[in-house]
Amino acid sequence: MARPTWSGQIQISLVSIGVKIFPASNSARQVEFHQIDRKTGKRVHHQNVAEGESVEQKDVIKGFEYAKGMYVQIEPDELKRLRIPTATVMEIRQFVKAEEISRELIDRPYFVAPKDEAQAKALAIMRKGLAQTGTMGIGEIAFSGREHLVAIAAPLDPKQGGLMLYTLRYKEELRDPQSAVGSVKDTAIDSKELSLAKQLISSGTSTFDHAAYKNDYESAVRKLVDAKRKNKPLPVEEPKQRSGKVINLMDALRQSLAKKKTSSTSSQKGSARRGKAA
Repeated sequence: MARPTWSGQIQISLVSIGVKIFPASNSARQVEFHQIDRKTGKRVHHQNVAEGESVEQKDVIKGFEYAKGMYVQIEPDELKRLRIPTATVMEIRQFVKAEEISRELIDRPYFVAPKDEAQAKALAIMRKGLAQTGTMGIGEIAFSGREHLVAIAAPLDPKQGGLMLYTLRYKEELRDPQSAVGSVKDTAIDSKELSLAKQLISSGTSTFDHAAYKNDYESAVRKLVDAKRKNKPLPVEEPKQRSGKVINLMDALRQSLAKKKTSSTSSQKGSARRGKAA
């Protein structure tokens, strides 16, 4: 079983539930590179240097810069001795409707499991309560060297056990949207264009198939690495053919809808042929 990221108590008023949280994402599968010397092929190692002098690892500690070039030194043991309540207790300070948590707030997902069988019933009751009320519990916990704002929620998949926990970004971590989209002006919407756009969306709407999406960049890098290892020709992606020049938005929408209908018809004919063959 995976090692928990955090272990402690969820505190809801007078109710206390012992839980463990585990990462829901897997970063270990990502392609990683090391820096190497082009001439020797040997890995490049970085040294700790201060004022041109080499510094041993045991003498490297954390420092907080309180003024330009002025630091307060913090020893590792001093950080370990910091005991804040959220290191072991996640107090749910409020419940909010799930739709109030906007997408840009969510950072990383985690699984929440009961510490033992004795905690499983309390967690199951909380899970059902969150699911039926469409709410999330908001609190804070400390792990990985910092405190995190978090939300706990029932999983979207009813077959999945436990709860979900999402680390959230604090308000000061989010940029003001006006800095990027403040200059975007409201524009008049043509009813015919909107109708075509809605048809295009409706024709392409289906159940989300997560497994159908693959990380093409990761796959391409692995193919490149494999080709270089075996001294094979390097893979070359063929450029996608560009569609013809579109005169205006209406034409673009009409062409997109026509393409969707053609694709759908071909798919239906293929299914019919396979059915007759069977």
